[in-house]
Amino acid sequence: MSTVGSEEGTDVDDGTATEGRSATARDGSDDADDREGSMRGGVQEGAGDGPDEHDGDDESPEEAERLTVRDVLDTDRWVGAPAVTLLFAGLAIVVDRQAGLLLAGAVGVVFAAYAYGSGTPAPTLAVERRLSDETPGPGDDVRVTVTVRNEGEATLPDLRLVDGVPPALAVGEGSPRHATALRPGKRATFSYVVPAVRGRHEWESMQVIVRNAPGTREVDATVDSAEPTTLRCSPDLDATGDLPLRGLTTQYTGRIATDVGGPGLEFHSTRDYRHGDPLNRVDWNRMARTGELATLDFREERAATVVLLVDAREEAYVAPEPGAENAVERSVEAAGRSFSALLGGGDRVGLAALGPDELWLAPGAGNDHRARARDLLASHPALSPTPPDGRFFPSLRLRRLRRQLPSDAQLIVFSPLVDDYVASVARRLDAYGHLVTVVSPDPTAGGTPGELLARIERRSRISRLRRAGLRVVDWGDEPLATAVAGAAGRWSG
Repeated sequence: MSTVGSEEGTDVDDGTATEGRSATARDGSDDADDREGSMRGGVQEGAGDGPDEHDGDDESPEEAERLTVRDVLDTDRWVGAPAVTLLFAGLAIVVDRQAGLLLAGAVGVVFAAYAYGSGTPAPTLAVERRLSDETPGPGDDVRVTVTVRNEGEATLPDLRLVDGVPPALAVGEGSPRHATALRPGKRATFSYVVPAVRGRHEWESMQVIVRNAPGTREVDATVDSAEPTTLRCSPDLDATGDLPLRGLTTQYTGRIATDVGGPGLEFHSTRDYRHGDPLNRVDWNRMARTGELATLDFREERAATVVLLVDAREEAYVAPEPGAENAVERSVEAAGRSFSALLGGGDRVGLAALGPDELWLAPGAGNDHRARARDLLASHPALSPTPPDGRFFPSLRLRRLRRQLPSDAQLIVFSPLVDDYVASVARRLDAYGHLVTVVSPDPTAGGTPGELLARIERRSRISRLRRAGLRVVDWGDEPLATAVAGAAGRWSG
């Protein structure tokens, strides 16, 4: 995917705001740096590539300085300077006014005066943030270009920035951290790339640390852009391989084979001819043999009413390794593809979730219904890319789900089966008369003893579900259609 934006880490100034200058301004005591690091959440130093001279009047960020000062601190960087000065002066007197010691003492006085005489920086900043694509598809790379402008009247000799990347997005290229110096009216630009993740993502406030020239005082602040920066990523509802469904009795023409004879494709039986029967259903072979008219009946097909139920509890946000796609993301992806496949086959499809936030889309059909499902899968809070922090009441949610489900609805449950709750829900819903299929993305790894135990427990749950008569697709690294095809060989219903 093509992206736009300037080179990463470009300091737009008159040539004086260089990387080296920023690094020099940061030198000092380790204690001060440690305290600063804890305060600003690990701001990376020296994130720029170098200066590039521009006038501040060109392409200035949109108006509105939204800076909030959180704290003003003494760094204690020069805390020992007066003591050292007095030490040199005392030594000079003791050893008979040595010129070198007197000079060192004088220099110390100058540096101490410089350090303690510098005031607190007063930053006035404006931020503009641009995305190369505001509505990407899942996995697309989006370049984020950030421009910071010094709108105050004072030079900011040591400016450190951390952009407020949304929690669900990971930086794939470049860095959201930048360090520079800015004269009044000048601007600095840097950029980084984030792979798009399903959902609606809004950038948070930029974290700012500003120090005076000697580094003795620093301002901890946040600054917002003039306009909110939002990325909206919706899943593709591409069809996948058919998911075999069990027979049911809804009266809509569709794809579920029944034991009722009538129009269809699969032969069911023959009966006596009745006036008005279509000619293409007359058994002409029997007519030729016996001279009797008979009509062929085929196995009728009727539409399924299917609800796709996603396990979106905090426990389901698990992955085999750090940085890997978690089970909820895989479940939402599978639900989207299944929704499209079922809807395209003439079925009536709905959506639901198990989690603190309730999600319910009643079964339906048509393009408007498809668009509504796509929007829910992309941005509904119940399917957030990050784990929920609200309380989940399992018994209440199950009772409400039972009231919402149509009596003839089948369920396809998407869950990693990392605990007994969803397995229990699946068995209970099956006992209530809803035919249940479980699609389980495998989040387990096989490294540590704990991981091996989790894998064994999950396989045990799958085995118990199968023994209870439920269909289970154990979905590993292969495509969903491949996993379904492999599981279909074990299904007899």
